[in-house]
Amino acid sequence: MLDPQDRLLLFRFQAAGCDPFWATVGGALDAGESYAAAARRELFEEIGLVADIGDEVAQRHAEFITLEGEPVTADERYFLVRTTDRTISRDGHTELERRVMGEHRWWTRDELAVFSETVFPVDIVAMLDAVLSAGDA
Repeated sequence: MLDPQDRLLLFRFQAAGCDPFWATVGGALDAGESYAAAARRELFEEIGLVADIGDEVAQRHAEFITLEGEPVTADERYFLVRTTDRTISRDGHTELERRVMGEHRWWTRDELAVFSETVFPVDIVAMLDAVLSAGDA
């Protein structure tokens, strides 16, 4: 999710007993849902934006433990979404999201490159560089 100045939207997650971290908009697939449809739905649920989902710009496999203690093996897909509207609505957040997603921020590439808190995916700066250098961002 990039704004016209190529700033990336990230949310800060913090839960009891866990170190805080920042992550992109996103979430799990619903049954029978395509990755692009899930990205569109998550975009609306997490920030209230209805937008066209751009190209898939990255895919990776990840294993992690959720903030609720659930082990996950994920096939992650990342899509480019451009917006001029930086308004964030939390109306579609679940109760868990309301508890753990306390902040959001639009980050420049340079800010992310020197930031000390954990950001997922961990190679977000390289991903952003690849998207911006591709010329279709």
